[in-house]
Amino acid sequence: MDTNHNDTPATPNPSQETVLTDLAFARLGLDERIQRGLDEASFSHCTPIQAKTLPIALAGRDVLGQARTGTGKTAAFLLAVFQKLLDSPSEKSGRNPRSIIIAPTRELAIQIHKDAESLGQHAGLTTLLAYGGVDYQRQKDAIAEGVDILIGTPGRLIDFLKQGIYDLKSIEVAVLDEADRMFDLGFIADIRFMFRRMPSTDQRQCLMFSATFPLKVTELAYEHMQDAETIRIEEEQMTTERVKQVVYYPANREKLPLLYSLLKERTSAHTMVFVNTRHGADTVARTLKANGMNAAMLAGNVPQAKRQKLLKRFHDGEIDVMVATDVAARGLHIPDVSHVINYDLPQDAADYVHRIGRTARLGASGDAISFACEDYAFYLPEIEAYIDLELPVMNHDPDALPTLERPPPRKKTSNSGKHGRSRSGGQRRR
Repeated sequence: MDTNHNDTPATPNPSQETVLTDLAFARLGLDERIQRGLDEASFSHCTPIQAKTLPIALAGRDVLGQARTGTGKTAAFLLAVFQKLLDSPSEKSGRNPRSIIIAPTRELAIQIHKDAESLGQHAGLTTLLAYGGVDYQRQKDAIAEGVDILIGTPGRLIDFLKQGIYDLKSIEVAVLDEADRMFDLGFIADIRFMFRRMPSTDQRQCLMFSATFPLKVTELAYEHMQDAETIRIEEEQMTTERVKQVVYYPANREKLPLLYSLLKERTSAHTMVFVNTRHGADTVARTLKANGMNAAMLAGNVPQAKRQKLLKRFHDGEIDVMVATDVAARGLHIPDVSHVINYDLPQDAADYVHRIGRTARLGASGDAISFACEDYAFYLPEIEAYIDLELPVMNHDPDALPTLERPPPRKKTSNSGKHGRSRSGGQRRR
């Protein structure tokens, strides 16, 4: 994790003071090797979720934590995992992992691993990744050689587990990140499969984090945790006050010209545009590019290697507009996203919160613009009820909207016409 990717802000500045607490990491009694990693990453003080969960987790208790995305959950559980393993007896049980961190998406697993490599660079612990789409044999061979902390998505983790590449009998601390997203993506049977193969709840620690707490997450916690301490941060405030939220009511035919106009007005913006379908995202991205916009598309059918390159280019500022389906709505730590535009309103109110959580991260401010069009406007009342806020309505002049150049026809491939959901590495992708 470089300083641009910090899940926790380094030191307070005027725009970030509100998201840091007075609790310094140096006061937590962390192992000196962990503290060195924090110091070198310029991490000084805890965010609220870290300040409330770390003392409990470091004492060995199970924690069920709720906080919005971008508030420092990753560092909270990583530091607890590092300390737990460093405090344990030095002899290891063979080559099997002592901690497992399960994430719903490849991007989130990759980000967690990157953060672990940075914060734990002096801890002497081996951290490895297991996720679908790439590096199958390389991942398999690396895990077979031995690992302390195994990070991955359910499908690939279970694949290697069933082959006997590793087992879960030596797990000392298990982490489940974005637990509510696991349900959304249909992974809950996979999660239970893995938990049943770990030591009993009184023989291991469990840390579970989630942006929302649906009943199914609570049931999972009761089933696989022991006397978990529940921590909720800003539960009453579903969306941050630092995000300026507005809504437009365009006709369907007006959506692309309106989007283009809004983007042209914000030439210095770093914008994510969310669309509900792959086909729609492809159309939006190609139309923007045909009209001179520096845009790219991120969706589940984009190959993994290309997705990682696109995210890096977007992070580095080489791409101004990232058009995405909900595959990118959660778990990605992309700093400096100034605007989120819901080209399509999400069909689930919770997804609205996750989407706009891409901006105003860790004390920054941002804008969230939504289109309540003919197809999706009826989802708006549910969203407003969920966030307890009536979105201000912005007007536009349909006659003033530009006429856009159409993108060139997409070339047909041998796979054309093969659509629908796919599963690779344990992920159902949108």
